[in-house]
Amino acid sequence: MWICPQCRRAFARQDQAHFCARPQTIEDYIACQDAAVQPRLREVRAILRAALPQAQERISWAMPTYWKGRNLIHFAASKKHLGLYPGGEATAAFAEELKGFDVSKGAIRLPYEKELPAELIARIARWCLEAYGT
Repeated sequence: MWICPQCRRAFARQDQAHFCARPQTIEDYIACQDAAVQPRLREVRAILRAALPQAQERISWAMPTYWKGRNLIHFAASKKHLGLYPGGEATAAFAEELKGFDVSKGAIRLPYEKELPAELIARIARWCLEAYGT
């Protein structure tokens, strides 16, 4: 068992990645991530901000989230990929265009080493606003 020296929480694995304090803003979230993935996170944030200018940025489920009446879309850093979470209805609606991506119900995994499909991310975000926004 490993105990974080900052927050004193106990974990099964040595040096387990975690947030000692939950980030309050998307910028806080990005700043807490590995420096190598921060540019990719900022790129996704810029795509989503442009596609959803009327949505509020928040942290929900410990992830950067765009909200308008309800959660529209989330994104998060993982060890080998950036996760985009538009929900199961969105991944079903874009199933044809998402062929070739690692997709499961409601989640799209975008490897760090590949170029971001910016236009597709923007279209999925706008679809989420139309489908889920109030």
